[in-house]
Amino acid sequence: MTKYHILIVEDEAAIAEVLCAYCTNAGFTVKHLDSGRSVLDYIKENNVDLVLLDLMLPDVDGITLCKSTRLFSEVPIIMITAKNEEIDRLIGLEIGADDYICKPFSPREVIARIKVILKRAGNLTSKLIRQSGFELDTEKYSATLNNQDLGLTPIEFKLLERFLKSINKVFSRQEIMDSVYSGFDDVSDRNIDTHVKNIRKKINKIAPSLNPIISVYGIGYKMEF
Repeated sequence: MTKYHILIVEDEAAIAEVLCAYCTNAGFTVKHLDSGRSVLDYIKENNVDLVLLDLMLPDVDGITLCKSTRLFSEVPIIMITAKNEEIDRLIGLEIGADDYICKPFSPREVIARIKVILKRAGNLTSKLIRQSGFELDTEKYSATLNNQDLGLTPIEFKLLERFLKSINKVFSRQEIMDSVYSGFDDVSDRNIDTHVKNIRKKINKIAPSLNPIISVYGIGYKMEF
């Protein structure tokens, strides 16, 4: 069974403790951050399945974080706030939040809402990967950038899928070969380099200034935005 990774961003220690306990008891893997400073980097560097995001944080507010997250990720976001006015709820949803919970709340209700959203997201993410203008349909083997077809070969598709699933993770050439060329014995580093070069060309044909696949000297490649 999938163990979902929940990121809780909450500066009130008592509330964070309760949310962490209930999420852990529900079988989720939990990470707690008490400020907004490292939220974006954490989402980029980890496979987060859902974010519980407090609206009022001591440094970066939740709306700003939600809007910034939506520039590169479709991770589900539930906003948590003490504000109960309708305008605040509308603002939260309009900038990309998937749900909105007002304090005080029932922890059991939070868990129920998390499960509903994860189930809904799972039906989409099992087939679709959306990231920073890219959209990959793993069932149809189609890949687009800014709604334009990239025209990838099957191997290029697998390689781009690997990168998009783990933004900022450095993959060695051997890791890439093991995951993308399973069952092939006559594959070398040059094959990987050639495919990366071809993917870059196809990306640049659509977005000339976009260069997300980075060479890491002596190791391999990573994708960053």
